[in-house]
Amino acid sequence: MKTVNKTGLAGAGVFSAIAASLCCITPVLALISGASGMASAFSWMEAWRPYLIAVTVAVLVFAWYQKLRPIPDSSADCACETDEKPSFLNTKAFLGLVTILAFLMLTFPYYGQFFYPKTESQSTTIVPPRNVEQIQFKVEGMTCESCQAHIEHSVKKLPGIVRVEANYTDGTATVQYDPSKSNKGQLVSAINETGYKVQTELSNK
Repeated sequence: MKTVNKTGLAGAGVFSAIAASLCCITPVLALISGASGMASAFSWMEAWRPYLIAVTVAVLVFAWYQKLRPIPDSSADCACETDEKPSFLNTKAFLGLVTILAFLMLTFPYYGQFFYPKTESQSTTIVPPRNVEQIQFKVEGMTCESCQAHIEHSVKKLPGIVRVEANYTDGTATVQYDPSKSNKGQLVSAINETGYKVQTELSNK
């Protein structure tokens, strides 16, 4: 019974860790699978992230407590005691692996952007400054740096893009582009195809 309980605790810790970072894992999975529209499917979970992190930490701390606490002397008198080795699922090594996996999941939002390939602008010529326009959009659904990278990756595929910078903290995407090669509608479509939605145009210079 103890093995089942401890394994269940480990599983609960990993599950809550994955859930806490699902809003940022999904954009990477969307890029890999090609289903870019699913990128923002779990952005609503961002509000629950602090609570899920707390649950993950609490579960793992309790699991380690259960594993490391001294065994009561009374258990030595148990007639059913055996010298059998515990299963791997009931070892410190397994719990250690679970803890590392949970840590990697919880910190995913801070390194997830590195999974995106470096996408250069489709423009092969230097655009004269007088031909460059800048536009800024208010974008709904971004929750972390992975979201930013997903939008930037999508917009850079368009021709004539000089620079694109998305910012999840203020929910904006700023694009410098050559309007003779790409238009505002294409920019909006490129952003919307990621699953994040352009709400409004904030500025156009």
